[in-house]
Amino acid sequence: MSFAKREYEFLKEIGLGPRNSGCYVNGVWQGNGPVVTSVNPADNQPIAEVAEASIQDYEEGMQACANATKIWMQIPSPKRGEIVRQIGDALRTKLHHLGRLVSLEMGKILAEGIGEVQEIIDMCDFAVGLSRQLNGSVIPSERPNHTMLEMWNPLGIVGVITAFNFPCAVLGWNACIALVCGNSVVWKGAPTTPLITVAMTKIIAGVLEKNNLPAAIFTAFCGGAEIGEAIAKDTRIPLVSFTGSSKVGLMVQQTVNQRYGKCLLELSGNNAIIVMDDADIELAVRSVLFAAVGTAGQRCTTCRRLLLHESVYQKVLDRLCDVYKQVKVGNPLEKGTLLGPLHTRLSRESFAKGIEIIKSQGGKILVGGNVIESEGNFVQPTIVEISASAGVVKEELFAPVLYVMKFQTLKEAIEINNSVPQGLSSSIFTRRPEIIFKWIGPQGSDCGIVNVNIPTNGAEIGGAFGGEKATGGGREAGSDSWKQYMRRSTCTINYGNELPLAQGINFG
Repeated sequence: MSFAKREYEFLKEIGLGPRNSGCYVNGVWQGNGPVVTSVNPADNQPIAEVAEASIQDYEEGMQACANATKIWMQIPSPKRGEIVRQIGDALRTKLHHLGRLVSLEMGKILAEGIGEVQEIIDMCDFAVGLSRQLNGSVIPSERPNHTMLEMWNPLGIVGVITAFNFPCAVLGWNACIALVCGNSVVWKGAPTTPLITVAMTKIIAGVLEKNNLPAAIFTAFCGGAEIGEAIAKDTRIPLVSFTGSSKVGLMVQQTVNQRYGKCLLELSGNNAIIVMDDADIELAVRSVLFAAVGTAGQRCTTCRRLLLHESVYQKVLDRLCDVYKQVKVGNPLEKGTLLGPLHTRLSRESFAKGIEIIKSQGGKILVGGNVIESEGNFVQPTIVEISASAGVVKEELFAPVLYVMKFQTLKEAIEINNSVPQGLSSSIFTRRPEIIFKWIGPQGSDCGIVNVNIPTNGAEIGGAFGGEKATGGGREAGSDSWKQYMRRSTCTINYGNELPLAQGINFG
């Protein structure tokens, strides 16, 4: 059986066919749920079919995963790191094929698709080093012949629910760290990017098989809300990492909290760039272009609000409008394209509805504002002049729409930045140290990512990624994010013959 188009033949190189099973359960590919069709957002034509998970598939997979976890957590962490290193090497051999698949199925341009897969490889490298540094503390005890120390142990199973916009990178942020920490991983990929879920899982499964390890250490399901709800409710999963909207994330959090589980949430963003009067204008314009147009405005870190000091307002705006008019919109796999399609037809409809709401609230369309008539989900990159107090500015329109507004003072700009429910990413363009340190300090940006002279998006993996407020408060990837994937025990050891009590208590 062949693919519908010759250009899809490369998918065979990463283990995909025209019809695929969408569940990896205890080393076996199966799928007893609905059969879905993955479509190319550039033309809305079928790529391939995937058989999703049923609840029976889920239960079978979870039972096997629970058993595999008992073995995996006993393997020394540097040995677990070696397995993750091999996963990184396996991904390197398929980097361009996988990157091309991300671009094809999700819709982001090829450079971004390859970059996304590279991000997982980078996470593997980071996790390998981390596997030898999962350190606890030795704490001085107030009692003679006593020692206090901290032990970090695996949680057990980590559930990872990812979104379409980064269909595999977010898995990497979570799975690489979770695995070296001694946890098994249960992954539910986005319903609209099932081919990426299958292809990624096949590579990871190959490494586990090569090392004669239980296949269920990594269990994957393609599926919709039913499987996501099962993960959220499952008491066998002590930590659920969820990436998606604030609305759904709150529902997941409430469900997990009801069973006293832990949540790691990466939710909506409504990110601002502030351009001060002393900013490098060209640097700012280039940064705004990437931050607002990259991934067709479908990153959680996309710049959605541009705050311009009144003295440079028109200069920056004129330059930005000129640049926007030169953006090449088209097939994300073609060289030179900067703006690919939105991911689904529904996204395109949401863009059109959003533009009408913007106009009704006094927004002035300076560039773009239209759906591009085609077979695909293409829209124009859009710049809107609007008041910071407009209701629509507080919401996240997941499309390449940039709201531009004017400010007079730094205090005013920071207040506008912090005035939205979300708190993911932010950036300021200035050369003045007093502004920089005000911005990153306690009276500055209230976001989890606070940048200076760079875009709001394109975060490196070495830092902890995540945000505050309606963004969820989770932290993934680098720094000490690993602590969320382990349980900490404070251990007091009495190696003497007496029983002195803390706080000097004398009991009997």
